[in-house]
Amino acid sequence: MSKFPLRVLRENVYAFTGVSDPDVMLGAAFGEDAAMVRVGGDILLSHVDPIVGAVEGIGYLAVHVACNDIAARGIPPRWILLLIMVPRLEDAETVGRVMADCRRAADEIDVSIIGGHTGYSSGISRPLAAVTALGVAGGRTPILTAGARIGDVVLVTKGVALEGTAILAQDFAGTAKRLGLGEEEIAGARRFIDMVSVIPEALDLAEQGAHAMHDATRGGLLETLLEIAHLSNVGIEIDASSIPVDPLVARFAGAFGFDPLRMISSGTLAATVPPEQAAAALERVRARHVVCAAIGTVVEGGGVRVVRGGEVDFHDEIRCEEDELARMWARHRPDGSAG
Repeated sequence: MSKFPLRVLRENVYAFTGVSDPDVMLGAAFGEDAAMVRVGGDILLSHVDPIVGAVEGIGYLAVHVACNDIAARGIPPRWILLLIMVPRLEDAETVGRVMADCRRAADEIDVSIIGGHTGYSSGISRPLAAVTALGVAGGRTPILTAGARIGDVVLVTKGVALEGTAILAQDFAGTAKRLGLGEEEIAGARRFIDMVSVIPEALDLAEQGAHAMHDATRGGLLETLLEIAHLSNVGIEIDASSIPVDPLVARFAGAFGFDPLRMISSGTLAATVPPEQAAAALERVRARHVVCAAIGTVVEGGGVRVVRGGEVDFHDEIRCEEDELARMWARHRPDGSAG
């Protein structure tokens, strides 16, 4: 699944989302994935996200992906609403499996399922799960995508392309075998799905004074950094050699022919922190045995400069409509089984 281009969103979505309610602190805004509303003396944050680009484990992914967007504001998620749709009435057991996956994810991160909707429609070809996540600030100051400051150090957790690689290992296992990947590699890549939550490290980095945070979903780390730079009116320069890439991700990228920097990667968090806090922030996250790397800095100008040896690739165009997983879906037929 891909987003519409930014131009289309501006003309057909954001043109109709303005609000006059003074309690709306942050409404619909490109790149800012959680709305913020004053409720009493607190701030309620909310976000909704669907999952259709996976077959197995969509409920698990949907809960974590939506809750990550609350956590990336530096706020713990607390409640979720579920929307689950399947193609046919006869798919009731599929609904049960998706709900069980949602329950497992909710238990892992201590959020409560408080309602939602389930149904079926012949207008869809595979299950859809959408989750609305909510949380309250509780005295914390929410962090925005737009908060990066010149001189900040750019940190990245876990590595790139984790979610996309896990989905390929699960839903395209037969294709992976035909492309030369082994059973152990496929099984190992599937386990990346267990790394999809960014909640602990997001809350840690918020406490360490992060100025901006954004999780790497559709479009991967490159799109994430472009959105931080665009919304913050700054440039970002990164050293490609410092970006964590798991060897299994590299193997899948080579076999399937995708760019790890552009592959969907829930579980990867990008943050910009003041330089004087960078060492402490790295230590705090690594104490959880979570990979965390300083990959670059926030600079004057705009766009993202990716330095590879002596070469520099400059990117300045938001392409939220593009994602490597969507391209894999168009190129390969899902099979969902290694057998």
